Amino acid sequence: MTEIHCTYDPATRGGNTPDGRKVKGTIHWVSAERAVDAELRLYDHLFRVANADDVPEGADWKDNLNPASLVVLTGCKLEPSLASATPGSRYQFERQGYFCADTKDSEQGALVFNRTAALRDSWAKTAAKGGK
Repeated sequence: MTEIHCTYDPATRGGNTPDGRKVKGTIHWVSAERAVDAELRLYDHLFRVANADDVPEGADWKDNLNPASLVVLTGCKLEPSLASATPGSRYQFERQGYFCADTKDSEQGALVFNRTAALRDSWAKTAAKGGK
């Protein structure tokens, strides 16, 4: 387990402060003691290329399948209010994307959410450029 010591500056809520400081990012967290556990299914493109039939001689469309088209995360910590999520209900998870409670596998005490749309990841873009 990792322990973090920090302080909270309520004046930074909303991105701009009364004294003119601009906040570049906000940390979102969930209390592990109060959180509910869930499984998250992160879907991505099924194929690695735009045209699945665009393959070299002797290969077929299956060679273009994206092995990371589905990533399943278990033991995820979510806001306690999601404990009563009904199958089919939709939510935006901060900084992650839009999710829908699975209509077949999600039930009270064993929540499953499917990502329906990811958010643009400006942090990954910055990190790829070597920025901070």
